[in-house]
Amino acid sequence: MSRALLSHILHRPPLLASRSGVRGGALPSRLRALRLNCSAAEATASADEAPAPPVRKKRVVSGVQPTGMVHLGNYIGAIKNWVALQDLYETFFFIVDLHAITLPYDAPELSKATRSTAAIYLACGIDSSKASIFVQSHVRAHIELMWLLSSSTPIGWLNKMIQFKEKSRKAGNENVGVALLTYPVLMASDILLYQSDLVPVGEDQTQHLELTREISERVNNLYGGRKWKKLGGRGGSLFKVPEALIPPAGARVMSLTDGLSKMSKSAPSDLSRINLLDPKDVIVNKIKRCKTDSLPGLEFDNPERPECKNLLSVYQIITGKMKEEVVSECQDMNWGTFKATLTDALIDHLQPIQVRYEEIMSDPGYLDSVLLDGAGKASEIADATLNNVYQAMGFLRR
Repeated sequence: MSRALLSHILHRPPLLASRSGVRGGALPSRLRALRLNCSAAEATASADEAPAPPVRKKRVVSGVQPTGMVHLGNYIGAIKNWVALQDLYETFFFIVDLHAITLPYDAPELSKATRSTAAIYLACGIDSSKASIFVQSHVRAHIELMWLLSSSTPIGWLNKMIQFKEKSRKAGNENVGVALLTYPVLMASDILLYQSDLVPVGEDQTQHLELTREISERVNNLYGGRKWKKLGGRGGSLFKVPEALIPPAGARVMSLTDGLSKMSKSAPSDLSRINLLDPKDVIVNKIKRCKTDSLPGLEFDNPERPECKNLLSVYQIITGKMKEEVVSECQDMNWGTFKATLTDALIDHLQPIQVRYEEIMSDPGYLDSVLLDGAGKASEIADATLNNVYQAMGFLRR
């Protein structure tokens, strides 16, 4: 989730950073990941498993923060893939507004940005009849489960999180709020509440999912099984241990001003990203001014040309063409010609999304009903999980 949404656990220390070998986005060996494959066979259990009752679709959970403008990286890396996932899985897509307050933010803008992000989900093709769309803070169980999980999460695990180290260094350690340290536990809550089977993550985000796995295994071990059964529960595991669902290659969009840095809402220059709601003239200007190189021709696979690979990949994904088609079409182009081609493709692709977004925002009643319905469906599952955890941890039942 653009700090897109994730987290994990066990009795031993988590497989983080140096111990897990998670560097440069490599997946730890014990974190079995599934590549996003639009095949219904992958979304459901195999045919030789018990046919009755009907096989439940696997459950996928993900979200995006309502901070800044949703940009092309959020769209290609997450939201565009969700449109395919909603046909294959039981899906829960939410706006992670509680994560938006871990760093200083503009309070009056938070609710506006939350509504805008929900409208973008719908405008991009998320269908509320197929997926549950809701606001994180509208399901109170997220915060309650986070507190329960915090009691079983060693502080050392959180101190090792790479994003905490990087962001606290930028903000200045003395100014950093506790939430920046503990938000991975909230991410774990976001995922574990829904007994998620799969979590879409970029290869640079697997550390958070591995932490969630570690937390789920630790709590299952501490409070699940016979211990839970003795307290009147059903026994067994309290949480499913989720797996990673890695998006297709090329789904990580890089900055327009630095082909080695990920496109980001927090980058100081707006020229570094294409926002989904950018008007045509702004898109034209950003592509015209984006960083390129002086080498002849265009190519995907030259590591010395990261900007070239990034722009070609964006063009490929936006147009839906095969890599070989893009190579054949663009390899002999100069930068001027290709930038014009890419600009036209971006405008053509984003224009229907922008039109639909304006329609949705002009009908607040419709948007409110979608979010209310989504929160209701999410709460049913979340509350059941939360009640089980309260019981297993020995709380007096209400």
